[in-house]
Amino acid sequence: MRDADQQGGSWLARARAPGGSLGPFRHPAFAAIWTANLFSAIGSSVQSVGAAWLMTDLTSSHRLIAMVQSSVTLPIMALGLFAGAIADNFDRRRVMLAAQISMLLASAVLAVMTYEDMIGPASLLVLTLVLGAGTALNSPAWQASVRTQVGAEDLPAAISLNTIAFNLARSIGPALGGLLISFADVGAAFALNTVSFLAMIWVLWRWRPGSSPPVRQAILPSIAAGLRFCFTSSPLRKVLARGFAVGFGIAGYQALIPVVVREQLHGSEFDFGVMLCAFGLGSILSALALPNARRRHGTEIVVGLGTFCYVVPLLVLPFLTQVAYALPFAFIAGAGWATCLTTLNMAMQFRSPDAILGRCLSTYSAVTFGGMAIGAWAWGAVADWQGLGAALLAAGAWMLLVLAAFPFIAPLPKRDEGRVETT
Repeated sequence: MRDADQQGGSWLARARAPGGSLGPFRHPAFAAIWTANLFSAIGSSVQSVGAAWLMTDLTSSHRLIAMVQSSVTLPIMALGLFAGAIADNFDRRRVMLAAQISMLLASAVLAVMTYEDMIGPASLLVLTLVLGAGTALNSPAWQASVRTQVGAEDLPAAISLNTIAFNLARSIGPALGGLLISFADVGAAFALNTVSFLAMIWVLWRWRPGSSPPVRQAILPSIAAGLRFCFTSSPLRKVLARGFAVGFGIAGYQALIPVVVREQLHGSEFDFGVMLCAFGLGSILSALALPNARRRHGTEIVVGLGTFCYVVPLLVLPFLTQVAYALPFAFIAGAGWATCLTTLNMAMQFRSPDAILGRCLSTYSAVTFGGMAIGAWAWGAVADWQGLGAALLAAGAWMLLVLAAFPFIAPLPKRDEGRVETT
């Protein structure tokens, strides 16, 4: 027993050492922001479940239901480049504070309108667009600030831990959202999301990063400089091409799963939450395994495996009739989500200079989430035109094409190709 305790203690000591998987938690700023972000992300997951399920109550149009996913991702495509320039030209802490406060207000309005029975398909989409705009503003500043929170040796682990927090929220949030909607109503889900922003706002208000203030440039030339770097860098062009292609296909699952659960699997809002919970669990486990997998097999093989994890659910789901049979495939899809997007994000981070990091990350987000927004609309249109099963199979065929062709069309950069030193 004592030997087991010693082994457990030595593992924890190694994990918390510089460069270890838990090393970033040695930094108080990272630990506080990570914890607050986890609560905020849980609230956002609960809100997403509520919005997606509410839209299935408000309309029978597959396209409008799929547009709930687009309304979250479209602002990242439309505003992401400006958000990246803002993150590089202004105090990133203040940028995040402004974004969090704007999302709190939008979520509060959504909760009140839902309680007062004033919500319709158009107003639901508008308010989720506003929340998406807040996410678009927050994301580049948050991702770029990770280097300020931890040292260079802890940066890879910090990125993985942030992914784990996001996917832990995707595991807890949907189940909590399903329970809230089942035992209370959709308005309670939106109210919980409103409260969840408070912890992050408090932590950001108290945080005083030691970085020097950025040298400001005009926004449009600043955006142009970031785009010029991204699209003239061969390694980054390959990452961006893969991000768009994968995002477009992923949207087939993400946007249509509420309709699949309700119409094909005849599930309840709780079943929908359980499906998303299985998705989140798959994401967490794959995120834990990613650092070793990347070191051992390289980026191309890992992203290929993540892509395949989406091919299988998309091709199998049209033939399932019960939620219980669909749960393992939701788990596989979640593993594919974290494997693809986390690996591509890391590839972008390590090949972007600190001075334009926010713009590089926002370009990646704009391209990848833009692919998701366009894909959500496209697969929803196919579902209205040819049926739900045809849309899922078409998205699966697209992901199979990406898996087979893109290693030759846009091979991902090798381990040290285009890599920059972080400080």
